[in-house]
Amino acid sequence: MEIVTRVDEDLLLDLLNTTPVVDGVRVDEFGSLPQAQDWAVARGGVGTAAEAEQLRRVRDAIQAVSRGDSPAQALQADLGQVRLHPQLSESGLSWHLRVPADQVLAARAMLAWASIHARSPERLRPCANPECCRFLLDRSNANTARWCSMALCGNRSKVRRHYQRNRATEE
Repeated sequence: MEIVTRVDEDLLLDLLNTTPVVDGVRVDEFGSLPQAQDWAVARGGVGTAAEAEQLRRVRDAIQAVSRGDSPAQALQADLGQVRLHPQLSESGLSWHLRVPADQVLAARAMLAWASIHARSPERLRPCANPECCRFLLDRSNANTARWCSMALCGNRSKVRRHYQRNRATEE
């Protein structure tokens, strides 16, 4: 398996966004072991309890690092068995991940975070909506995205500003 593809970046974003705010309450989509196992299996994981626990730990650590609440070294504990194996071919050198099966998803998420952080760390960030706990990966050229989703947080923010402007005008 080649290291850090766009699929891995999407996996990272999916993992980070498993703690959304729903009706004003933060929800953990890994709240129960079966939920976490189903999430892992749906993304190519093996669905073991150990995999679910590691995904939860890695998610929490990457969220804290991405918010600036923890140093990147917080991820070190989960890198113990991660190995990258070089492979030469006609097209050049590529790196392949070698870890136990129940650690593949967490390792891919950490490698995706590391790749994004090395290229452009400001592109992975929390949503600008203070009531939201989601993250966004800004792939735009201008790097100006602010919300996890225009349909969710972006629209709410615009409606709120519109309401405030109209209310100020009426007063």
